[in-house]
Amino acid sequence: MKISRGFKISLFVILLLIIDQIIKILVKTNMTLGQSIPVFGSWFQILFIENNGMAFGMQFGGNVGKFILSIFRVVLVIAIIIYIRKLLKREETPTGVLIGLGAILCGALGNIIDSLFYGMIFSESTPIQVAELFPPGGGYSGFLFGKVVDMFYFPIIDTTLPEWVPVWGGRNFIFFRPIFNFADACITCGAIYLLIFKWKFFSKQPKTEESDSAK
Repeated sequence: MKISRGFKISLFVILLLIIDQIIKILVKTNMTLGQSIPVFGSWFQILFIENNGMAFGMQFGGNVGKFILSIFRVVLVIAIIIYIRKLLKREETPTGVLIGLGAILCGALGNIIDSLFYGMIFSESTPIQVAELFPPGGGYSGFLFGKVVDMFYFPIIDTTLPEWVPVWGGRNFIFFRPIFNFADACITCGAIYLLIFKWKFFSKQPKTEESDSAK
């Protein structure tokens, strides 16, 4: 029996999503907020933080911004699913394009799950207390207002700049500062892959659609 590309892409997205959620649940239920576990020396750490905003810990305007961002994520996921379904109907669509879009879809879904449900199913994480899954007293917030769990930190360069170097914002220089999760990595890798290796496919799309509508 031949397995359809749609089934394969769906399985790919589900597997990545499971990995993302397993990592987040393990971190959330075993680490206190701000706790760091060195993996390879000091340049790669599992550092548990939470954020109300976008990828890589960026913020977006309090509760109102959080609500708008959550709705935007849901709309974005629906749009990506519709676009993937459209591409699946075309035999000429490269599998790599579907994989790249599938990775982006997984990343968006992974962070949506945090935003939509984590506030209802977890107790609050604090610097002195580990969160509990399905606490007796209920979660720390309502639907749409959960916090996104981040944990991957790569301070590859962490140094104090010499006095003769002009600086703004302090002499402690860290590269790479953002703390992110597996879902963020899926979005970034999927987008970079499509931009570098599949840009020709997307550049041809408008011409193809115009020729199809002219028939």
